[in-house]
Amino acid sequence: MGIKACAAGFCCADVYQNIGVFYPTGNGIDWGIHLARMGVSVSAVSVVGKDEYGDKMREALAAEGLDISHLRVEDGDTSVMLMALKDGVDRVHLEAIDGVMETYRPNEDDRAFILEHDIIHTDLFGNCLDLLPEWHDAGKTVVMDFSVFSQDPEYACENHFPYVDYAFMSFEEDTPELRDWVRHVQELGPRVAVATLGEKGSIAYDGERFYECGIVPAEKVVNTVGAGDSYIAGFTKGVIDGLDIPACMKAGAELSSRVIGSFEPY
Repeated sequence: MGIKACAAGFCCADVYQNIGVFYPTGNGIDWGIHLARMGVSVSAVSVVGKDEYGDKMREALAAEGLDISHLRVEDGDTSVMLMALKDGVDRVHLEAIDGVMETYRPNEDDRAFILEHDIIHTDLFGNCLDLLPEWHDAGKTVVMDFSVFSQDPEYACENHFPYVDYAFMSFEEDTPELRDWVRHVQELGPRVAVATLGEKGSIAYDGERFYECGIVPAEKVVNTVGAGDSYIAGFTKGVIDGLDIPACMKAGAELSSRVIGSFEPY
């Protein structure tokens, strides 16, 4: 049997009311769709509401080949991010509606199901943080997206780094201070700590050396939303395939380049 991946935690619907467009998203959902399209077996463990968006999300993810047996349906509204498209290009976040995600918690059946997978992806917003030690102790490969919050005291990320194998963070500049932070993160436990830098590429540290990777220029830029999630997916597929760190970074950059040239983030 092949590697099984699980996206556990946050999911939502991005809704563009001004142009009548909806798509399912969330850091792990985007990641999982990319991996599924590359032939990896992927499950989504999260929650949607008993509303139109919940039905559409389950339908869309099932169509992408994800196992949605643990994408629970609960009374209430699906988590929604209201978006707008400005001047046909710029995306504007208008309002976040937590819906059923606000009180979501993986139950015992969900927890057992997650542990059936080899690679687990989560983030800061899916109410799964207290499960990190459980996944780590079970020997699972944990991929976590800390986004722009890795240094934010509110999120106490230093409590989570020890239980993560591949820690991804987002920054704008490669500075000596950033490298000190990336080194510090890796020393707390991850096999590799990665900082994505937008149009300036990415850096990674594995405890021995830093690696650098530039971007792969896109033919056109339609949407930068989801660029980070796609980078993590490409990197993860490289890990699954046994590639070295530079090759994983390149795989992430290549996938990210393709994604920013399309409207949807996958």
